[in-house]
Amino acid sequence: MSSITASAPREDTRSTRVLVVDDHTVFTQLLAQALDHEDDLSCVGSAYDIRSGMALVESLQPDVVIMDVRLDDGDGIAATAALTHRFPDLVVVVLSAFVDAALLTRAAAAGAAALIPKSGDLDDMLRTLRTVRPGEFCVEPRLLRQLVGAAPVIRGPGLTDRELQVLRMLAAGINLGSTARELGISLNTTRGHVKSILTKLDVHSQLEAVVVAVRRGLIDVGAAS
Repeated sequence: MSSITASAPREDTRSTRVLVVDDHTVFTQLLAQALDHEDDLSCVGSAYDIRSGMALVESLQPDVVIMDVRLDDGDGIAATAALTHRFPDLVVVVLSAFVDAALLTRAAAAGAAALIPKSGDLDDMLRTLRTVRPGEFCVEPRLLRQLVGAAPVIRGPGLTDRELQVLRMLAAGINLGSTARELGISLNTTRGHVKSILTKLDVHSQLEAVVVAVRRGLIDVGAAS
């Protein structure tokens, strides 16, 4: 079977153009069919390995790439980092059968816009594809709750009201630029708040900050989502 497939372009230019990169052939074909049944989404191609997927991104220029984590010829997270570096406006949604804290952190660092489980609901996946934007990092509340349940309780200095506002927006997947505009503050000030949050919570990433804050009851995942 060919490792690469390109679909005929759809006439509806308003559709979000999605490329699927996953080595599970049946899953990929079913997902492609599901996308093509949506009025505002279309599967422009599919690949079963990273090399073919990278080539299709070049030739088809999709809006969104759904990237599996484990493929026969390499690591989907490394491929995600390469794609987001080369195409800053490209949305890459990472798909995995197994999600843990390490994967969450790696996906966020690679510039992925979302991380969704293969065991999740199709409607949730389609909703993510419709709403996620470059510069965001969206994680299903259920996954965050699982991660929170496994995380140790970390004590530390309390956050200011403004820092809590910033943290809630991070939990909702809102990027720093949008957060700054929403709060009426500069981007540099927003970055300063994030730096202070990381220091106070003794963590190294925005995702870790959200997990620790939920664990300590500082913010609520359901409310943030």
